[in-house]
Amino acid sequence: MNRFGNVLITAAAVLVLVFGVSGMAAAQEGPIKVGVAGAHSGDLASYGIPTVRAATLVVEERNEQFGGIDGKKIELLVEDDVCKPEIATNTATKLVSDGAHVVIGHICSGATKAALGIYNDQKLVTMSPSATNPALTQSGDYPNFYRTIASDDAQARLQVDYALKEMGLKKLAVIHDKGDYGKGLAEFAKKFIEDEENAEVVLYEGVTPGAVDYSAVVQKVKRSDADGVIFGGYHPEASKIVMQMRKKKMDIPFISDDGVKDDTFIKVAGEYAEGVYATGPRDTSKNPIAKKAVEQHKAKYGEDPGAFFLNAYAAAMALLNAIDVAGSTDYDGITKALQSEFVATPLGIIRFDERGDAIGIGFSMYQVQNGKYVELEE
Repeated sequence: MNRFGNVLITAAAVLVLVFGVSGMAAAQEGPIKVGVAGAHSGDLASYGIPTVRAATLVVEERNEQFGGIDGKKIELLVEDDVCKPEIATNTATKLVSDGAHVVIGHICSGATKAALGIYNDQKLVTMSPSATNPALTQSGDYPNFYRTIASDDAQARLQVDYALKEMGLKKLAVIHDKGDYGKGLAEFAKKFIEDEENAEVVLYEGVTPGAVDYSAVVQKVKRSDADGVIFGGYHPEASKIVMQMRKKKMDIPFISDDGVKDDTFIKVAGEYAEGVYATGPRDTSKNPIAKKAVEQHKAKYGEDPGAFFLNAYAAAMALLNAIDVAGSTDYDGITKALQSEFVATPLGIIRFDERGDAIGIGFSMYQVQNGKYVELEE
């Protein structure tokens, strides 16, 4: 079931909402440079590459059909951070030195947090399609940051509500990967469970990313007598934990997040992925702009797009629209446009609140059924 609903708009309305009607008010030498930062190699490349492709498609269309923005071509600056905070700072420094006017990314919350201070110092608006850590917008430390995905407090709330109210679970093991994203989500899940009268956290444990064997934590889950697991983290660790649980005949529900709702998890975990639950961005595949974006991707790359593709496509559209409406790449102008102007995207017609969160974007619960993630009805 599509909980977001269809967005039906005319072609003329799309052009107005997406690209605005103003020209560049201030003279600017050279192209408009859009940085794209994320994991383009390594274990989490399946999250970062779709963002590069989304930005490429949006920019190519804008350059070909509209000549860029007010006659200025748009150029992409693509940098890999491997989703590692220590590399993300170098990535951000490189994009700044190369003259980026705005940045799409980063992908992982830890890498995003590491880079945001650098962008903020340079007054560069940054928009992530996938960094969900709540503090990135809620702390007030990064007024330059926006995202086209809901935050982890909403994601954890959905996980806990589904586990307790829909599945009737009462004793939850909460596991995380110790990172900004995974641990942050797990902390919210733990709190939400503890706030309920008839539920308890029977195990709260962090694991080391990249380990070969997670049998120790799997054994702890078994000894805890948990009737379900909530995991905060990414697919490499989740796939190993699920496989080891199932091989030990532990068939309790495994509930995770958008860091696991990726086809790579299913490919790695194989038959053991079947039945796993994961929260992820709402299905907006019936949105006409989403349909067009997916068709563009298939035509250019010969395959279906990966995780966060539509969120990244929306981010690229929103940033270019803001530059167009602002009439410049001025930070204050872009900020004002993002917070006041609606733009039609694959996620619907959106704008951003003062914290940088997109209004009207949320999560759904999915389950692996017959080798594919299927959105579950409310």
